[in-house]
Amino acid sequence: MLRPSDSIQVYLYAEPVDMRKSIDGLSVLVEQEMTLSPSMEALFVFCNRGRDKIKLLCWERNGFIVWYKRLEKQRFRWPKSDDTLSLTGQELNWLLDGFDIFNNRPHQSLYFDSVS
Repeated sequence: MLRPSDSIQVYLYAEPVDMRKSIDGLSVLVEQEMTLSPSMEALFVFCNRGRDKIKLLCWERNGFIVWYKRLEKQRFRWPKSDDTLSLTGQELNWLLDGFDIFNNRPHQSLYFDSVS
């Protein structure tokens, strides 16, 4: 099974995407909608309206790679946002495994000036 490394930068396009789009169509979304370069060292993640299909686009040295995952019964947890979201590779793996990373956040970090 192919899984992204925990250290890779991931950009998630929150709007639903027509899964008939391939490399050229997804690259245009990255450039024009996300205002990022599709050839940068990152993964770009897209989901369909039914939230049962995901495509990942990335550039590797001399060409593009597209990964496609289709769920048979469940749905991917997807944000209700119009913005491009930045994730870690670990968060993407959790998303691919079905976890709702957008509503289940860890405890807030606390910072104190002193202990007394």
